[in-house]
Amino acid sequence: MNFKQQWVAFLTLSGKEIKRILRIWPQTLLPPAITMSLYFIIFGKMIGSRVGEMGGVSYMQFIVPGLIMMAVITNSYSNVVSSFFSTKFHGSIEEMLVSPMSKHAILLGYIAGGLFRGLAIGAIVTVLALFFTKLTLPHAFVTLFTVLMTSALFSLAGMINAVFARSFDDISIIPSFVLTPLTYLGGVFYSLENLSPFWQNVSLINPIVYMVNAFRYGVLGYSDVNVWGSLVAIGLFTAVFYAVAYGLLKDGRRVRL
Repeated sequence: MNFKQQWVAFLTLSGKEIKRILRIWPQTLLPPAITMSLYFIIFGKMIGSRVGEMGGVSYMQFIVPGLIMMAVITNSYSNVVSSFFSTKFHGSIEEMLVSPMSKHAILLGYIAGGLFRGLAIGAIVTVLALFFTKLTLPHAFVTLFTVLMTSALFSLAGMINAVFARSFDDISIIPSFVLTPLTYLGGVFYSLENLSPFWQNVSLINPIVYMVNAFRYGVLGYSDVNVWGSLVAIGLFTAVFYAVAYGLLKDGRRVRL
């Protein structure tokens, strides 16, 4: 297949993914919006009024970028892992693997679905946040780069999880025991400055700390870590995960149940 045909194949697959998300919007778009609204009310309004300022801004403003990133991360990941494993479980993935469609087109098609859902949820959470606090955008490039790369990174992570999964139970292990703890300990609800030196150093092992802080810098101009180093790390991680996911698709052995 030439480039034009591969482009049509990519658009077809990504379009199917986006239509699936919109078709079941009460499951894909509504629950995260409700959950984040509860976070704003409980942590921002009730607890935030007692915490006061953090990072030079109100506690509500401080947690909003982290909550947006948390929504983007979880929804980008869950969209690809569930969609790809369903395709794998029903055996329809084999039709794509034996077709002239390139592995890059397949991979990018699923990433596009993860990006759409992650960014859609991020936009919804941002709109909801504006009812509770004011947001600025002092560094638009950092904000856009961080959210796009993070969404793509966790879409790829979801793809890798789905490739290795052998049952529907397997696709919930990583979100429950890895993704959730890393997210909650990723500086969403607190500044690293509030931690002891030991726990500050431990927190720096968590990759989500860099994503949350880079996005917070883009939105508020505040970060606990080096922003440009964070952007480089996010880009490198995305490239590595893409190479791994592409290699697994090309190998094909774990893709089939």
